[in-house]
Amino acid sequence: MTSPTKTLLLASLMIGSSLSAPAFAQEAASPAASHAISQAAARTPAASDRALSASARADDLVAAMTLQEKLAIIHGYFPPMAKPNPPIAMIPSAGHIPGVPRLGIPTLRESDASLGVANQIEQRKGDTATALPASILTAATFNPRLAYEGGAMIGAEARAKTFNILLAGGVNLTRDPWNGRNFEYLGEDPLLAGVMAGEHIRGVQSNHIVSTIKHLALNSQETGRHVLDARIDKAALRESDLLAFQIANEIGDPGSVMCAYNKVNGDYACENDWLLNTVLKQDWAYKGWVMSDWGAVHSTEKAAITGLDQQSGQELDMAIYFGQPFADAVKAGRIPMARLDDMVRRILYGVISTGLMDNPVPDTAQVIDYAAHADVAQRAAEEGIVLLKNHGDLLPFAKTAKKIVLIGAHADVGVLSGGGSSQVRSVGGAPVEIPLTKGQAASFARITWHASSPLKAIQAMAPQAQVTYIDGSDPKAAAAAAKGADMAIVFAWAWFTEAQDPESMALPDNQDALIETVARANARTLVVMETGGPVLMPWVDKVPAILQAWYPGQRGGEAIANIIFGEVAPSGRLPITFPTRAAQAPRPEPVGLGELHAAEARRDAGDTTNYGQSAGVKPFPVDYQEGAEVGYRWYAAKKQKPLFPFGYGLTYTSFRYANLSVTGGKVLRVSFDVTNSGQRAGADVPQVYVQGKSAAGALSYRLAGFDKVTLAPGETARVSVTVDPRVIARFDEAAPGWKLDAGTYPVAVGRFAGDTVLSGTAQLDAQSIKP
Repeated sequence: MTSPTKTLLLASLMIGSSLSAPAFAQEAASPAASHAISQAAARTPAASDRALSASARADDLVAAMTLQEKLAIIHGYFPPMAKPNPPIAMIPSAGHIPGVPRLGIPTLRESDASLGVANQIEQRKGDTATALPASILTAATFNPRLAYEGGAMIGAEARAKTFNILLAGGVNLTRDPWNGRNFEYLGEDPLLAGVMAGEHIRGVQSNHIVSTIKHLALNSQETGRHVLDARIDKAALRESDLLAFQIANEIGDPGSVMCAYNKVNGDYACENDWLLNTVLKQDWAYKGWVMSDWGAVHSTEKAAITGLDQQSGQELDMAIYFGQPFADAVKAGRIPMARLDDMVRRILYGVISTGLMDNPVPDTAQVIDYAAHADVAQRAAEEGIVLLKNHGDLLPFAKTAKKIVLIGAHADVGVLSGGGSSQVRSVGGAPVEIPLTKGQAASFARITWHASSPLKAIQAMAPQAQVTYIDGSDPKAAAAAAKGADMAIVFAWAWFTEAQDPESMALPDNQDALIETVARANARTLVVMETGGPVLMPWVDKVPAILQAWYPGQRGGEAIANIIFGEVAPSGRLPITFPTRAAQAPRPEPVGLGELHAAEARRDAGDTTNYGQSAGVKPFPVDYQEGAEVGYRWYAAKKQKPLFPFGYGLTYTSFRYANLSVTGGKVLRVSFDVTNSGQRAGADVPQVYVQGKSAAGALSYRLAGFDKVTLAPGETARVSVTVDPRVIARFDEAAPGWKLDAGTYPVAVGRFAGDTVLSGTAQLDAQSIKP
């Protein structure tokens, strides 16, 4: 490494410039193939004509390709397991699809994921990257600009590391608060999640590389994710999860869509005709390609005909379905040549439309300004940390404090990170890294902390104070250390990961008792939550202040310190409802735990059968009976009061709303004034909710618009929102399309779901909108 801030990756990690698939070399050697290439060569110049549309250029390339070249591009290697013969150079990473050099079609080099260029268990020795905060924190910023900046930053690093596809864009709605992958996603509301995902994707692709959007659809829990059947009414799915995907697609225009592991209403997502052909390609007119999740393919002909365009990470499937079996099916006419051409055309369209073909990534690593990129991660963390409680204005804390005690969660050395394919090995290394000894995530996840020390950041902020750390393993010792301190800060943690769900929403390792014991010893106790989603807080009434820090990324320690001491006023808002108790949620625990435990027992008893990625878990259904009433809508429908509602968050000043204006007719517009009525500068997130009607007939207030405004004391801004009618409409599957009934629509402006500061009504005309 040449410097701590500007680092050039080792050349040994890079791919050479002459990469070709074995099939290409073999075919080029045959007279028939040589003739086919010669015949096609006359068409290749048009494919490089930038004046043509991406569709026309893709058509031209398809016409110029040989059959073997087409067949080679529809399936990709998983480098850690791949054994091509003859061997080809591959970066240890998520995926590799050889290109067609003679036509300028680039080799596709794929990397995880939404939070940075992943290197989960250090397959590439010494390769670090900037770690964004968890996506759920980015959603909590309610700031699309930050989502774009984060995407642009990690896309730039991917490109500099010679990757040209980033498996980013996670937008599955949070249906269950305990889902192990909630931290990778963007909350429970389709408008917020769709806008933030779209901007993130747009940022990634601003670097002329491809971003995916994933996982289509209903990858809403990790328990049994390879075998579960997610069952839901189609109209309800359109009004919730699919609406988030649709909005994100429209904003971000991702080059590729990744289909999910699970089934949806009886068919695997990666061979689901309704999902891939009807919704995505027909109704949304999506032109890019559908790639599978790694290990999500179960057939050749069915998958191809029902809309899958590319088998990803083929070694993780039970067979290379899009390899020789696909070639045989084409030869026998069971898969039409037109379908193969469509698959290839879509891949090439994604590569061309994102600018990748005209701006190929370098073959060697480029210099990365890691210091500047860390600033991007820190800005996001500072805007996404949520102040949940601040009784007695404990925060911001005075820098003149004499004694501060930090307790727990390795706050002396770093901040926690979520696990799985999104895990970034961040610049500075991992001061704490705990291997897993069991569970579905054990092969590719570790419990990892980023090297951003809250202890050091707080010491720097309050240089006159005695700032100490105790690990919290002994509650009594922690209480003794906290007694008499100006402030005791308990760092609580709960690790979430891809591939497995926590079986309880409670904090692990007796942390509830730790918090209560410390709070009894010191009335000035702050709890900083490092979690991937909601956890139970039985001590909530016993502590004066709570900060939800999520997994705050590369500069999380500095961001937390800035919030605590008021260098930055908190402005995060919850993108997900926090329940008081697990029983309030539609499902209080993961469905399928019994099947999972039975499979684990069989393995423990010596069953060595190769069950693929399902690990022997038998199929089971998950019924999403809440339909479109996800998150805060569920709580309202059931008349349940959560611990903290969607959209909630405090700050260090106050804001006043006034002068509401609502206009209707064909377009619903809402405007109002926001004034900083406090004594210091700060940012507010006013939210507009409109009562809409679902296909099932349910009336509910839905987030219809939001803004983030930063104001000085006494300053006023006019906020204006134009409402997307789909957000408040019902979906008519028979039409198909969106239906907005003529009538009166109640409008509420508030600070969180269920809050009404200003209210009005709008008279709207009837509308029918294409799906």
